[in-house]
Amino acid sequence: MSSISTIALSGMNAAARRLEVSASNVANVMSTGALPNADGTVPAGAPRAYAPLELLQTASAGGGTQTTVTTTTPSTTAVSDPQAPFANQNGLVAAPNVDLSQEVVGQIIASYSFAANATVMKADDRMTKALLNITA
Repeated sequence: MSSISTIALSGMNAAARRLEVSASNVANVMSTGALPNADGTVPAGAPRAYAPLELLQTASAGGGTQTTVTTTTPSTTAVSDPQAPFANQNGLVAAPNVDLSQEVVGQIIASYSFAANATVMKADDRMTKALLNITA
């Protein structure tokens, strides 16, 4: 595989990973839990809220890109849900710090990025085939 294809493949992998992270965040947006105490612990037996993920994409030394998945900071926000069995005395629970509009934008970007990198791979394949036909 040529370096062009290798770089494009790394971009496709990054786009796929971005979509996975976003899909996980969207699927768990309603996964609330108990508000953490001042020391960050959750009361015994109470569920923890989903901790949203964030994708960090950096350039690789030889070209291409690599990704790292981390937890979003702050990972939760306090929302009112007095009916929840784990709500605090004020009726608040911890909800994942997920902005659905940003997740949709991220999914669209991932889709376009994947398609663009796939187009680069196709162009590289056509160029290689044309070069082999010339030299044959």
